[in-house]
Amino acid sequence: MADPTEELREKIMLSCRMLAMEGMVDRITGHVSARIADSEDIWIRCRSPQEDGVRYTTVDAIQRVDFDGKGPHKSEQYQAPNELPIHGEIYKMRPTVGCVIHAHPPEALICGITELKFRPIFGAFNIPAMRMALEGIPVFPRSYLVTRPELAAPMIEIMGEKSLCLMKGHGITVTGKTVEEATVRALNFNILAKATLQAAQTGRSAPDISPEDIEKLPDLGSTFNDSWIWRYYARKLKEEDLRLSDRADT
Repeated sequence: MADPTEELREKIMLSCRMLAMEGMVDRITGHVSARIADSEDIWIRCRSPQEDGVRYTTVDAIQRVDFDGKGPHKSEQYQAPNELPIHGEIYKMRPTVGCVIHAHPPEALICGITELKFRPIFGAFNIPAMRMALEGIPVFPRSYLVTRPELAAPMIEIMGEKSLCLMKGHGITVTGKTVEEATVRALNFNILAKATLQAAQTGRSAPDISPEDIEKLPDLGSTFNDSWIWRYYARKLKEEDLRLSDRADT
Protein backbone atom coordinates (compact mmCIF):
# COMPACT_ATOMS: atom_id res chain seq x y z
CA MET A 1 0.00 0.00 0.00
CA ALA A 2 1.40 3.42 -1.00
CA ASP A 3 2.60 5.72 1.77
CA PRO A 4 0.39 8.85 1.59
CA THR A 5 3.18 10.95 3.07
CA GLU A 6 5.59 9.89 0.33
CA GLU A 7 2.89 10.47 -2.27
CA LEU A 8 2.63 14.04 -0.98
CA ARG A 9 6.37 14.51 -1.45
CA GLU A 10 6.04 13.27 -5.01
CA LYS A 11 3.23 15.75 -5.73
CA ILE A 12 5.30 18.66 -4.39
CA MET A 13 8.18 17.61 -6.61
CA LEU A 14 5.88 17.48 -9.63
CA SER A 15 4.36 20.86 -8.77
CA CYS A 16 7.83 22.46 -8.63
CA ARG A 17 8.77 21.01 -11.99
CA MET A 18 5.44 21.91 -13.61
CA LEU A 19 5.69 25.53 -12.48
CA ALA A 20 9.27 25.76 -13.74
CA MET A 21 8.32 24.14 -17.05
CA GLU A 22 5.70 26.87 -17.52
CA GLY A 23 8.21 29.62 -16.71
CA MET A 24 6.69 30.57 -13.36
CA VAL A 25 9.85 30.10 -11.30
CA ASP A 26 13.27 31.41 -12.22
CA ARG A 27 16.29 29.15 -11.96
CA ILE A 28 16.71 28.28 -8.27
CA THR A 29 14.02 30.53 -6.78
CA GLY A 30 10.46 29.53 -5.89
CA HIS A 31 9.15 26.82 -3.62
CA VAL A 32 6.14 24.63 -2.88
CA SER A 33 5.05 23.15 0.45
CA ALA A 34 2.24 20.99 1.80
CA ARG A 35 0.84 20.42 5.27
CA ILE A 36 1.40 16.93 6.71
CA ALA A 37 -1.86 15.62 8.19
CA ASP A 38 -2.17 15.26 11.97
CA SER A 39 1.03 17.20 12.65
CA GLU A 40 2.48 20.69 12.76
CA ASP A 41 4.98 19.77 10.06
CA ILE A 42 5.20 20.41 6.35
CA TRP A 43 7.03 19.05 3.36
CA ILE A 44 8.82 21.87 1.54
CA ARG A 45 11.18 22.21 -1.39
CA CYS A 46 14.69 22.80 -0.02
CA ARG A 47 18.15 23.36 -1.51
CA SER A 48 21.39 21.40 -1.21
CA PRO A 49 24.97 21.95 -2.40
CA GLN A 50 23.96 19.90 -5.46
CA GLU A 51 21.19 22.37 -6.40
CA ASP A 52 20.28 22.20 -10.12
CA GLY A 53 17.25 24.49 -10.16
CA VAL A 54 13.54 24.13 -9.53
CA ARG A 55 12.93 22.59 -12.97
CA TYR A 56 15.02 19.60 -11.91
CA THR A 57 13.63 19.14 -8.40
CA THR A 58 13.96 15.61 -7.01
CA VAL A 59 12.00 13.96 -4.22
CA ASP A 60 15.09 14.18 -1.97
CA ALA A 61 14.82 17.98 -2.10
CA ILE A 62 11.40 17.81 -0.43
CA GLN A 63 12.24 17.85 3.27
CA ARG A 64 10.13 17.69 6.43
CA VAL A 65 10.25 20.64 8.85
CA ASP A 66 7.92 22.30 11.31
CA PHE A 67 6.11 25.59 10.62
CA ASP A 68 9.24 27.47 11.73
CA GLY A 69 11.57 25.50 9.50
CA LYS A 70 13.03 23.38 12.28
CA GLY A 71 12.85 19.75 13.26
CA PRO A 72 14.81 16.52 13.36
CA HIS A 73 13.39 15.23 10.08
CA LYS A 74 15.35 17.48 7.71
CA SER A 75 18.60 16.15 6.30
CA GLU A 76 21.54 18.33 7.33
CA GLN A 77 22.67 18.78 3.73
CA TYR A 78 19.42 20.56 2.83
CA GLN A 79 18.63 24.20 3.57
CA ALA A 80 15.05 25.39 3.93
CA PRO A 81 14.08 28.40 1.78
CA ASN A 82 14.93 31.82 3.20
CA GLU A 83 11.28 32.73 2.73
CA LEU A 84 9.92 29.77 4.66
CA PRO A 85 7.88 32.19 6.85
CA ILE A 86 5.56 32.73 3.87
CA HIS A 87 4.58 29.09 4.23
CA GLY A 88 4.79 28.56 7.96
CA GLU A 89 2.88 31.67 8.97
CA ILE A 90 0.05 30.93 6.51
CA TYR A 91 -0.28 27.41 7.88
CA LYS A 92 -0.40 28.75 11.44
CA MET A 93 -3.12 31.29 10.65
CA ARG A 94 -5.21 29.34 8.13
CA PRO A 95 -5.78 25.71 9.19
CA THR A 96 -7.76 24.83 6.06
CA VAL A 97 -4.78 25.57 3.79
CA GLY A 98 -3.07 22.37 2.67
CA CYS A 99 -0.54 23.75 0.17
CA VAL A 100 1.38 27.00 -0.30
CA ILE A 101 3.21 28.04 -3.47
CA HIS A 102 5.59 30.96 -3.82
CA ALA A 103 6.64 31.68 -7.41
CA HIS A 104 8.06 34.47 -9.58
CA PRO A 105 6.11 34.53 -12.89
CA PRO A 106 7.51 37.30 -15.14
CA GLU A 107 4.15 38.45 -16.57
CA ALA A 108 2.66 38.82 -13.10
CA LEU A 109 5.76 40.76 -12.06
CA ILE A 110 5.32 43.23 -14.94
CA CYS A 111 1.58 43.58 -14.29
CA GLY A 112 2.36 44.37 -10.66
CA ILE A 113 5.10 46.93 -11.16
CA THR A 114 3.11 48.73 -13.90
CA GLU A 115 -0.08 48.53 -11.78
CA LEU A 116 -2.14 46.87 -14.49
CA LYS A 117 -5.57 45.84 -13.23
CA PHE A 118 -6.64 42.23 -13.46
CA ARG A 119 -10.10 42.36 -15.02
CA PRO A 120 -12.51 39.74 -16.44
CA ILE A 121 -11.57 40.45 -20.06
CA PHE A 122 -12.28 36.85 -21.13
CA GLY A 123 -14.86 34.28 -20.14
CA ALA A 124 -15.15 30.68 -21.34
CA PHE A 125 -11.50 30.76 -22.44
CA ASN A 126 -10.53 30.10 -18.81
CA ILE A 127 -13.38 30.34 -16.32
CA PRO A 128 -11.35 29.94 -13.09
CA ALA A 129 -8.94 32.69 -14.18
CA MET A 130 -11.86 34.95 -15.08
CA ARG A 131 -13.34 34.42 -11.62
CA MET A 132 -10.01 35.38 -10.01
CA ALA A 133 -10.16 38.72 -11.82
CA LEU A 134 -13.84 39.16 -11.00
CA GLU A 135 -13.31 38.53 -7.28
CA GLY A 136 -10.23 40.76 -7.12
CA ILE A 137 -6.61 39.93 -6.46
CA PRO A 138 -4.98 41.48 -3.39
CA VAL A 139 -1.66 43.21 -4.01
CA PHE A 140 1.06 43.40 -1.36
CA PRO A 141 2.95 46.63 -2.18
CA ARG A 142 6.35 45.70 -0.68
CA SER A 143 9.23 43.93 -2.49
CA TYR A 144 11.41 42.65 0.35
CA LEU A 145 12.37 39.04 1.06
CA VAL A 146 9.96 37.54 3.58
CA THR A 147 12.58 36.02 5.86
CA ARG A 148 10.92 36.51 9.27
CA PRO A 149 7.41 35.98 10.65
CA GLU A 150 6.92 39.70 11.27
CA LEU A 151 7.67 40.35 7.59
CA ALA A 152 5.11 37.75 6.52
CA ALA A 153 2.36 39.17 8.72
CA PRO A 154 1.42 42.26 6.64
CA MET A 155 1.37 40.22 3.43
CA ILE A 156 -0.90 37.62 5.02
CA GLU A 157 -3.15 40.38 6.36
CA ILE A 158 -3.57 41.85 2.88
CA MET A 159 -4.12 38.39 1.43
CA GLY A 160 -6.91 37.76 3.94
CA GLU A 161 -8.96 34.69 3.09
CA LYS A 162 -8.12 34.92 -0.62
CA SER A 163 -6.22 32.07 -2.22
CA LEU A 164 -3.78 34.29 -4.12
CA CYS A 165 -1.73 37.40 -3.47
CA LEU A 166 0.39 39.36 -5.94
CA MET A 167 3.56 40.61 -4.27
CA LYS A 168 4.56 43.77 -6.14
CA GLY A 169 8.08 43.64 -7.53
CA HIS A 170 8.51 40.15 -6.11
CA GLY A 171 6.18 37.32 -7.10
CA ILE A 172 3.00 35.55 -6.07
CA THR A 173 1.82 33.44 -3.14
CA VAL A 174 -0.94 30.92 -3.82
CA THR A 175 -2.79 28.57 -1.48
CA GLY A 176 -5.06 25.58 -1.90
CA LYS A 177 -6.55 22.68 -0.01
CA THR A 178 -4.35 20.30 -2.01
CA VAL A 179 -1.15 20.48 -4.04
CA GLU A 180 -3.19 19.93 -7.19
CA GLU A 181 -5.61 22.75 -6.43
CA ALA A 182 -2.90 25.27 -5.54
CA THR A 183 -0.77 24.34 -8.55
CA VAL A 184 -3.60 24.62 -11.06
CA ARG A 185 -4.70 27.87 -9.42
CA ALA A 186 -1.19 29.31 -9.88
CA LEU A 187 -1.10 28.14 -13.50
CA ASN A 188 -4.51 29.68 -14.19
CA PHE A 189 -3.41 32.97 -12.67
CA ASN A 190 -0.38 32.89 -14.93
CA ILE A 191 -2.74 32.70 -17.92
CA LEU A 192 -4.66 35.71 -16.59
CA ALA A 193 -1.44 37.67 -16.09
CA LYS A 194 -0.23 36.87 -19.61
CA ALA A 195 -3.56 37.91 -21.14
CA THR A 196 -3.63 41.12 -19.08
CA LEU A 197 -0.11 42.07 -20.13
CA GLN A 198 -0.56 41.16 -23.80
CA ALA A 199 -3.84 43.07 -24.00
CA ALA A 200 -2.13 46.15 -22.55
CA GLN A 201 0.70 45.81 -25.06
CA THR A 202 -1.74 46.19 -27.95
CA GLY A 203 -2.34 49.76 -26.82
CA ARG A 204 -6.08 49.23 -26.87
CA SER A 205 -8.49 48.98 -23.96
CA ALA A 206 -9.99 45.53 -23.50
CA PRO A 207 -13.56 45.71 -22.13
CA ASP A 208 -14.82 43.44 -19.38
CA ILE A 209 -17.10 40.66 -20.53
CA SER A 210 -20.75 41.38 -19.87
CA PRO A 211 -22.56 40.45 -16.62
CA GLU A 212 -24.95 38.39 -18.76
CA ASP A 213 -22.07 36.28 -20.08
CA ILE A 214 -20.58 35.92 -16.61
CA GLU A 215 -23.89 34.67 -15.29
CA LYS A 216 -23.96 31.94 -17.95
CA LEU A 217 -20.49 30.59 -17.10
CA PRO A 218 -20.79 27.37 -15.05
CA ASP A 219 -18.71 26.03 -12.20
CA LEU A 220 -17.16 23.02 -13.90
CA GLY A 221 -16.16 21.41 -10.60
CA SER A 222 -12.87 20.31 -9.05
CA THR A 223 -12.47 17.28 -11.34
CA PHE A 224 -12.47 19.44 -14.46
CA ASN A 225 -10.65 22.40 -12.92
CA ASP A 226 -8.05 20.60 -10.81
CA SER A 227 -7.68 16.85 -11.38
CA TRP A 228 -7.78 16.81 -15.16
CA ILE A 229 -5.65 19.94 -15.57
CA TRP A 230 -3.11 18.51 -13.11
CA ARG A 231 -2.97 15.30 -15.11
CA TYR A 232 -2.48 17.28 -18.32
CA TYR A 233 0.53 19.12 -16.92
CA ALA A 234 1.93 15.90 -15.41
CA ARG A 235 1.72 14.28 -18.84
CA LYS A 236 3.26 17.33 -20.50
CA LEU A 237 6.09 17.29 -17.95
CA LYS A 238 6.77 13.60 -18.53
CA GLU A 239 6.93 14.08 -22.29
CA GLU A 240 9.16 17.15 -21.93
CA ASP A 241 11.51 15.20 -19.66
CA LEU A 242 11.68 12.38 -22.23
CA ARG A 243 12.57 14.89 -24.96
CA LEU A 244 15.33 16.34 -22.79
CA SER A 245 16.64 12.87 -22.03
CA ASP A 246 16.61 11.86 -25.72
CA ARG A 247 18.40 15.09 -26.65
CA ALA A 248 21.08 14.41 -24.02
CA ASP A 249 21.62 10.91 -25.40
CA THR A 250 22.21 12.08 -28.98
